[in-house]
Amino acid sequence: MAFRAVVSRVYRGEISADIVGKPKVWYSISGLLLVFSIAGLLIQGLNFGVEFKGGSVFTFGASSHSIEQVRGAVTGAGAHQAIVQKAGDDWRVTTESLSSQQVTEVKQNIAKELSVPADKVSTQVVGASWGGEIQSKAWQALVVFMILIIAYLSVAFEWRMALAAVVALVHDLVITAGVYAWSGFEVTPATLLGFLTILGYSLYDAVVVFDMIKEVTKPLTPTSKITYSEAANQALSSTLVRSLNTSLVAILPVAAILFIGTTLFGAGTLKDLSLSLFVGMIVGTYSSICVATPLLVQLKEREPKYVQLRQNLARREASAKRQAKAAKAGAAVDDTLADDVPEDTAGDGDVPAGVTVRKVVQQGPRQQPKRGTRTQRRSK
Repeated sequence: MAFRAVVSRVYRGEISADIVGKPKVWYSISGLLLVFSIAGLLIQGLNFGVEFKGGSVFTFGASSHSIEQVRGAVTGAGAHQAIVQKAGDDWRVTTESLSSQQVTEVKQNIAKELSVPADKVSTQVVGASWGGEIQSKAWQALVVFMILIIAYLSVAFEWRMALAAVVALVHDLVITAGVYAWSGFEVTPATLLGFLTILGYSLYDAVVVFDMIKEVTKPLTPTSKITYSEAANQALSSTLVRSLNTSLVAILPVAAILFIGTTLFGAGTLKDLSLSLFVGMIVGTYSSICVATPLLVQLKEREPKYVQLRQNLARREASAKRQAKAAKAGAAVDDTLADDVPEDTAGDGDVPAGVTVRKVVQQGPRQQPKRGTRTQRRSK
């Protein structure tokens, strides 16, 4: 309950979360996610679709038959590999690259085994060279995108912000790709569209946070009362609720497509697109807040002016502690001197033997005895 109360207060903006001050926590979480994702890429690997590795695709309607019957009808005609997917009321079967004669034989066997007219079986043959060209174009687009992002952020902000944003983007790509590897989802052109979308989304979130940090930290001087880290954390806290709300609103419809559209309607293409969007949006929101911002702060804290600011604040704090300690020590001495004087409870002025009493004599003009008039002195 206490945790829920704290989260609720942070969400309402009543308190600020110390995100910048705990980089080791966030880096540890990111490290675990990256290890998990890289392991998936190395062990499972990405399941590239026919558009990338080449092959033959057969699409036909036979809703009354099972997956085993559909796979048997395709492999029975000479195809060695058959990936069967349900897309609504239709079946989509992907095989290795087949010749024209083999494609015709597969169509005839499907018509015979599944009672589907041969002219209702749609075929598509993708060459391996075309798939390789698609992969090459995709990598080129990614490199150009990264270069443009670095150039834009370096001009609009500075190179440290550009570096932090690019690190967050690579972080998002690797983790999303790792989830794809472990899930076994097919990588299709729709997947690439999803990847490009999450890159833009993650970048948007990072730019919003960086712009607020730039505005809040701009007035800082060596005589300021807060460090760059504290100012950046204040800026991040002020945009935290906005980032969470934006992400939540964007993730909900994507989750509906992924979990409802694919399970109830069997939308294969939407499944490939929605998984990359769903994972990428969650990871992108996390990285822009918990990875890019702490990394930016660590880079900025190395600048000479912010190093001097931190040293000045440390000296002021040490001086204030010394003054407080001296004042406390002086008060303790006064209390000790007051305790040395015994209390005369009897009121007779007697003091125990061997005890020295310090008497305080009130300073002021000395009182002289009154002298009489000249006539009175003569009479004496």
